[in-house]
Order: sequence, then structure tokens, then C-alpha cells
Amino acid sequence: MFIDFHTHILPGIDDGSASVEESIELLKKEAEQGITRVVATPHFYAQHDTPEEFLERRNKAFIELSEEMKKYSGLPEITLGAEVYYYRGIADSEALDLLTLNGKRFILIEMPMTEWTESMYQEIEAIYRRRGITPIMAHMDRYISPFATHKIPEKFAKLPVLVQANASFFQKGGFTSNLAFRLLKVDKIQLLGSDCHNMTTRVPNLSGAIEAIEKKFGKEMIERINKYGETVLN
Repeated sequence: MFIDFHTHILPGIDDGSASVEESIELLKKEAEQGITRVVATPHFYAQHDTPEEFLERRNKAFIELSEEMKKYSGLPEITLGAEVYYYRGIADSEALDLLTLNGKRFILIEMPMTEWTESMYQEIEAIYRRRGITPIMAHMDRYISPFATHKIPEKFAKLPVLVQANASFFQKGGFTSNLAFRLLKVDKIQLLGSDCHNMTTRVPNLSGAIEAIEKKFGKEMIERINKYGETVLN
């Protein structure tokens, strides 16, 4: 049992899967790797969409895919969520209550690819303090370079957040993977995702990371990651 916490597997809703057929192939690939549950996290941009419009499109895509999934056996279960792009004032937005994972009190947040100010960290903390929703920081590995982490892992560790890393972080080798293992060991990474988008350039790839982590730390680490996942979704 393993959960893919970050996917763009719903058809035709963002820059991920382009069709129901591609979504089925992505789910088959997940199943081949032992993934039993995937969290569908299509992009949500507050400057382009209202939560209501987004949810209508997301639910339509989910229903279409669910109907096609009935033709197959052994596909992973899909849990609905969103990848919410950070914006100023996000902590005061009632929209966050509509965009949580599985309707629980956790939300996946994507940060901008720029240097973050102290006020941005404070805003992330305020999501928890004001709204009672725990941010899950998406693909932390994308914000750090192998030789300059900008102290992001340390800052996240002081906030009421969980941290998701992409599977590729553990598979690049060298300093990058060593950094990933170090952060995982000291509990500065809690959740894993493939961030899969398609069947060509951004495919489901969790199995390689799972194997590398188990080889490095044993089954206990896999169990720890799964426990975090169950806590978030159940």
C-alpha cells in the first residue's frame, strides 16, 4: 500500500492528462508500481479561477474518469484535492475550505519560484493559525538547489506544515539524492508524490523512490511515510 500524494491525473483540467484515455494509462502505471491510492491535485490559480468554477470542472473530470475506470480492475483509488498556488492574502480566503484534500483539514500549497520573504512564511503559518488547515508544501525539492537550500527545510520545520517531495528528488544521484535522504531521515520530508502529468515526460515514478528509501532505511521508513499519508486522508 502506498499513496501518490501529488498527481495531475484528472483529464483535461490543467497541464496534466489531456484525455480520459491518458488518465487510465497513468493509473495503470501507478498500479504497476504498487500504488493503491492517488491524490488528484489539479492546479488552482486564484487569479484565473473561482473555487466554484474550479470544483465544477474538477468534479466533471472526476466523474468522466470514474465511469471509464469501471471497465478495469486493480486501478488505484482516487482522492480529490488541489494544488493551490500561493497568493497574497491566502490565509484569509474562505476558498481554502473548499480546496482541501479529501474534504479534511489539509491543503497542498505551491510556492512561487522566487525568493520568499518573511511575510510569505508568516502567511503560510497563518493558514493554520487562522483557518485550522495544515498546509502541505508541494514538491519542496523544486525550490532548492543541491548546494543552496536557502534554509527552506529548516524554516518549514518550524512551521505547522507537512512537506511533500517529488520522487525524482531521491533518484537523481549524487549530492541531490543524499540531501533528500538526509532531510527524510530527520523528518523534514513527510509525504511523497510523483507529480505525474503525462505518459511521456512526467510519468508516475514513485516505485524508484520507494525502493531507494527502503534500501537506505528499511521498511520502517516506508511505514512512517504511509502513516503520515493515512493521517492526512483518513
